Amino acid sequence: MNILFIHQNFPGQFVHLAPALAAAGHVVHALTLAERALRGVTVHRYGLPKLEGIRPVQTAAEVHTKVVRGEACAAAMLRLRRAGFVPDLVVSNPGWGESLFAKDLFPNAKLVCLLEYYYGLEGGDVGFDPEFAGPTLRAAVRLRMKNLTLLDALHTMDLGVAPTAWQRSRFPAEYLGRIVEIFDGIDTDVIQPDPSARFVVNDGLSFAPGDPLVTFVARNLEPYRGYHTFMRALPELLRRRPEAHVVVVGGDGVSYGAAAPAGQTWKQIFLDEVREALGENLARVHFVGHLERARFTQLLQVSAVHVYLTYPFVLSWSSLEALAAGCHVVGSATAPVQEFIEHGVNGTLVDFFDAKALAATLDEAVARRADLGALRKAARRTAVTRCDLHAVALPRWRRALTELMGAPV
Repeated sequence: MNILFIHQNFPGQFVHLAPALAAAGHVVHALTLAERALRGVTVHRYGLPKLEGIRPVQTAAEVHTKVVRGEACAAAMLRLRRAGFVPDLVVSNPGWGESLFAKDLFPNAKLVCLLEYYYGLEGGDVGFDPEFAGPTLRAAVRLRMKNLTLLDALHTMDLGVAPTAWQRSRFPAEYLGRIVEIFDGIDTDVIQPDPSARFVVNDGLSFAPGDPLVTFVARNLEPYRGYHTFMRALPELLRRRPEAHVVVVGGDGVSYGAAAPAGQTWKQIFLDEVREALGENLARVHFVGHLERARFTQLLQVSAVHVYLTYPFVLSWSSLEALAAGCHVVGSATAPVQEFIEHGVNGTLVDFFDAKALAATLDEAVARRADLGALRKAARRTAVTRCDLHAVALPRWRRALTELMGAPV
């Protein structure tokens, strides 16, 4: 078959699926803003027009940018069609509007949409954290605009794929019959416990499995991923555990939610908040920025306790990779985490907002780190049985696409 992937930051979530389909003998192309090579995939870059002088009203800006992106991607699809490539199957993440016009260019192709999140005022991220802005009319308008192009995708798609059951449950009931649950997949042969692993921080300090190391990971250090609660727990934790160290992974920007006040970063705001309480213990908190894949895996392999906090929102890959590495994950008792972690069985759950409880939980976890082998094995087993790339994710993708296409994929 001819298969077209569309993702502004390709491969994104399709990093495993696209080359697997190419290896199966299909002709696989991709449209993207980036230029990343992927084995067996022909990548085409599309460009965005300059938008100087075009200023949509604020409430329409969300839709405007997606329509502009969709038009640019449609022009690239037209070039592909004129060059003789007509896909039988289009697989897209519709979150940026790129596949808005896919059915207009390729009306006979089946359209599969990766559905990450449907926004709403209740039960999700909006209004969850009372420390920041709660639901308002402006928020309601913004969310409806966010969902507008996604609703078009739901109407147009032949099949939707949501990574987790909770994320699937967020979508309107009338579309659930065409949405299946398939997690992106973790290669648990690569991400697994390794007693010989070592992680060296920037100052040359080295950690090995069994060391009293607490880890925290987020793409960017911000409230959506509980960075503020985590930082507020550190003074008490490090006071109780003078032997413990903390490694914090993540950037200074914003992936989700509101930006920090002008000229500041959330990372710095909450670090400054606890700086005096940390005192000299701040020397045991190591901010390492973003890590390349190999070093990130090593960090998980040496972690005594891994902290994952999140609003009710899209679940991070890193949380399930931590399970695959056999980490003791201390996670927030929020729905996305509770789908995979059962308290006391394969991890530990805490109230998202309770920094004191988090500090006490981490204190005990570090103290008992040598006694929690069964919990760590259960964590690993969860990742292998529910998230493994080769045994679970890719076979589910192949079955879903085969059923959709009526022929082996």
